Amino acid sequence: MGFFLHLYFKKTLKLNNQPIGLFDSGIGGTSIWKEVIKLLPNENTIYLADSKNAPYGEKTAEDIIALSVKNTEYLIAKGCKIIIVACNTATTNAIDYLRSNYNIPFIGIEPAIKPAALLSKTGAIGILATKGTLSSKLFEKTANEYTKNITKIEQDGEGLVPLIEAGKLNSPELAHLLTTYLKPMLNFNIDHLVLGCTHYPYLIPQIQQILGEQVKIIDSGEAVAKQTKAVLERNNLLAEIMPRKIKHQLYINSSKTVLENIIATVATNKDIFEQEF
Repeated sequence: MGFFLHLYFKKTLKLNNQPIGLFDSGIGGTSIWKEVIKLLPNENTIYLADSKNAPYGEKTAEDIIALSVKNTEYLIAKGCKIIIVACNTATTNAIDYLRSNYNIPFIGIEPAIKPAALLSKTGAIGILATKGTLSSKLFEKTANEYTKNITKIEQDGEGLVPLIEAGKLNSPELAHLLTTYLKPMLNFNIDHLVLGCTHYPYLIPQIQQILGEQVKIIDSGEAVAKQTKAVLERNNLLAEIMPRKIKHQLYINSSKTVLENIIATVATNKDIFEQEF
């Protein structure tokens, strides 16, 4: 009995110390990854930046599901114990399919419409997201559920993701697009802006400058990290606290320069690879 109990705990321990997997249509999901490794410092992670196929927000639902399946199977093959779909567009279009077809916990990313609507004093909120997210059934359902008495101004952030992927965070082109997209929202007296794409948190300084301090910007990073921890606890999958080296592996299927730059100051125990997947 003692021998089999030992084998059981050894197997469980091995599974617990398997990595958390994350994927996104590029580097944007690192805004989620940062929050996850901050809240869960004992966890190994594997991150996929599918930059070659960015942005997902301009693709069909069928294409988004196919790309999400490809990324999921890659992470499962790497031994991941849970997968964070660190992409709003992939979540809203593909997560139901993934949960129905793979026997592994999935964490999704949805625009934080609920807290924005509940906290709004002016009764008006802005939502900056991709076309793929704004046009999805899941987004429509969430928006309708929580904004019955709220004015919501939706804006497709077309062109923002390619500029972020190209490392042009402080470019005149990006500043022009943000101003064009956000300034009109002030005419509706919004007091909250929901960021509906994991790339957009990297634009918060510019966004705040355009909208002013009276508008609160809400993204999903911290909430996703907390949900990930809760699901790991519920499934007894939290990593054991023990003397071992924590590894963070990040894969990108295009040049890794922008990825290296954007997470340069985050975690020393990381390796970044250029690799097809």
